[in-house]
Amino acid sequence: MAHETSPAPGLRESKKQETRQLISDHATRLFIAQGFEQTTIAEIATAARIAKKTVTNYFPRKEDLAFDHQEAFTSALADAVAARGPGESALSALRRAFLASVAAQDPVAGFSGPEFARMIADSPTLTSCLRGLHDQREQHLARALADATGTTADDITVQTAAGLLGTVHRVLFQRIHGLTLAGLPNDRIADTIAPDATRAFDLLEPALSNYAPA
Repeated sequence: MAHETSPAPGLRESKKQETRQLISDHATRLFIAQGFEQTTIAEIATAARIAKKTVTNYFPRKEDLAFDHQEAFTSALADAVAARGPGESALSALRRAFLASVAAQDPVAGFSGPEFARMIADSPTLTSCLRGLHDQREQHLARALADATGTTADDITVQTAAGLLGTVHRVLFQRIHGLTLAGLPNDRIADTIAPDATRAFDLLEPALSNYAPA
């Protein structure tokens, strides 16, 4: 009798990613069509033609279905600091990374499209969750700055620097979100945000231009 073979690890991972994307796509479609608060996990499972338990296995919280790029979001600032070039300050690295994300119209930077932006704005749950993700991003940044300066994440200088840098990114994200809700296309938003970002980061130069160089 022939023995059935298990899928190769790469194939299994690919199938898992396909299932995850399928669930996310159906969830987003339903959230946009009928609202986040009004959509149930059962409806998402039915739309994706899978079991409800499968949905929760991939996405433990309902909010995770809306913010499926949250890990990339919360780690983005810390990753930029870790990847700074020789002699480059944390501020310079973060400025460079943000302007690159604007040029790429990256959804992680806030370029979500009007329907997705409205979905968030209309949901108290998602609005609160997004604030929490901003807080987590700042905490990850503080740990990266602590590593970069040989101190600890509760050091007052680290916390202040992370707070300042995190706030600039939060303000710029909200600016992108607001322009999206106002109906501006991504190209115009990018053209508006690039000079805004330059002005915002310039405000931090006197305090942080030489902070945490690589």
